[in-house]
Amino acid sequence: MENILDFLQGPTGAKLVQVVIVLTLALFTVKVLQKGLNKYIKNSTARYQARKVVSFVGYILVLFALMFIYNYKFSNLTLALGVAGAGIAFALQEVIVSIAGFLAILFGNFYKIGDRVKLGGIKGDVVDIGILRTTLMEIGDWVGGDLYNGKMVRVANSFIFKEPVFNYSGDFPFLWDEITIPLKHSSDHQLARQLMLDITTNLVKEFTLETKAQWNRLTDQLYVENAQIDPMVTLTFDENWITFTIRYVVDFKKRRTTKDQLYTQILEAVQKEPDRLPIASAAFEITHMNEAIRK
Repeated sequence: MENILDFLQGPTGAKLVQVVIVLTLALFTVKVLQKGLNKYIKNSTARYQARKVVSFVGYILVLFALMFIYNYKFSNLTLALGVAGAGIAFALQEVIVSIAGFLAILFGNFYKIGDRVKLGGIKGDVVDIGILRTTLMEIGDWVGGDLYNGKMVRVANSFIFKEPVFNYSGDFPFLWDEITIPLKHSSDHQLARQLMLDITTNLVKEFTLETKAQWNRLTDQLYVENAQIDPMVTLTFDENWITFTIRYVVDFKKRRTTKDQLYTQILEAVQKEPDRLPIASAAFEITHMNEAIRK
C-alpha cells in the first residue's frame, strides 16, 4: 500500500492520475453531449453525424491534453515526425487517408446512413460510418433481387478517393426501372400499349408525384436536363415477336415488389384477352412451325 502511495505521489504516478482524470472527464462529456444531441436533433441522419463529430473532437482534445500533461511540445512533435516522416507516412498512409475519407463523407455529401450505395462492386445499405471504415448490409450476390443476404461488409473510407461511389438514394431517392413483355405479332399492339400504360401509371402514381417534386429540386441544384418522370411504354419487334418495354420510376427499396406487382397485374389483364393479346413463346413458335411442316 505504501509503495502504491509513493508511486502516486511521484511525478510518474501524478501524471498517470491526471491521465485517468482527463479520460474520465472526456468520456463523461462526450456521453452528455451525445445525449443532448438525441434530445434536440430530431433528424436521425443529422443526429448520427453530430454524434460522430462529437466523438472525433473528443479524441483530438484528449490527444492535446495528453501532450500537455507530458509537456510534449509541438516543436518536439514536428522534429519527431520529420525524422520518422518517411516510415510513418508509409506505415500509416491507409489510416490517414481513411480518416480524411471519414471527414469527406461527413461533410462532402458522398452518402449517409440509410443510403443504398455500391462501393468497389459491393452493393448494400449503409448502416454505420466509422472513422476508418464504412459498414454495409450487403444486398444481392447469391440472393436474387435487391434483398439482404445477411453479410455485413466493412469498406475502408479511403475507398472514396480511389474509385467511384454509386449512390442509389442520395439527392434523388428514386430509380428508373424497366420490364419487357413479349407478345405475338398478331396481337392488338394499341390495346396492349394502353393496357400496360394504364396499369403502370395506376401502380406508381404516388411515386411519380413525389419524384416530380424531387426532380425539380435536383434540377435547381445540378446541371441536369429535364427527364420524363411519367411511365412510358415503347415497342420493338423482330422476326420472333413484339416486345413492349415499360419504363417507370420506383422507390429504390421497393424495386422488386413493384416489379412483381406489375408483372402480376399485366399477366392477369393479358390472360383476359387471349385472342387479342397472345403471349409470345419461343417453345410455342417452334411447336407451331413443326405442326405446319407436318401438314
